[in-house]
Amino acid sequence: RRRYKLLKRIFDLFFVLCLTPIALPLILLGVLLTIFTSKGGAFFHQVRVGREGKLFKIYKIRTMVINEGGFTVANDTRITPIGKILRFTKIDELPQLCNILVGDMSIVGPRPVVVSERDVIEAREKYGANDVLPGLTGWAQINGRDNLSTDMKAELDGYYVTHKSLIMDIRCIVRTIPYVLKRKGIV
Repeated sequence: RRRYKLLKRIFDLFFVLCLTPIALPLILLGVLLTIFTSKGGAFFHQVRVGREGKLFKIYKIRTMVINEGGFTVANDTRITPIGKILRFTKIDELPQLCNILVGDMSIVGPRPVVVSERDVIEAREKYGANDVLPGLTGWAQINGRDNLSTDMKAELDGYYVTHKSLIMDIRCIVRTIPYVLKRKGIV
């Protein structure tokens, strides 16, 4: 266990360092487009639940008009035109590499949950999915994502926890790429 944690942390840091030359220009482009096309700051942060219930701030590029909260819905009018592109390409998620760098997240793990999603947190607890760092991508993300019930997502996240390994992480990353490009499982 201890060896795996160390290897996973090294893997996460290596992955972030490899992605940085690609991600940094995309983040800068997203920030500039956001600033010049809508009022407000470029970044959005939100408190999420991490490993063992620890709260942390997740960072994204802002994709919605300012002072609007709540969960997004299909064809949400609060999403800015640039925000739609940033969400479609997942560029808005790239600042989470900083969350990985500081150790709040990992590349692979259950997606971090919003504090108000008590049902998801409780369902994950049943499967042990709250015992690991949340991830940029995860097993539930590539096995149905938005098309899954809360319990099924929690079960898949639990499957990841019981089968976690660097090989499993690599499988998740490799399967994430076509999943994102094809926009599978996004409602």
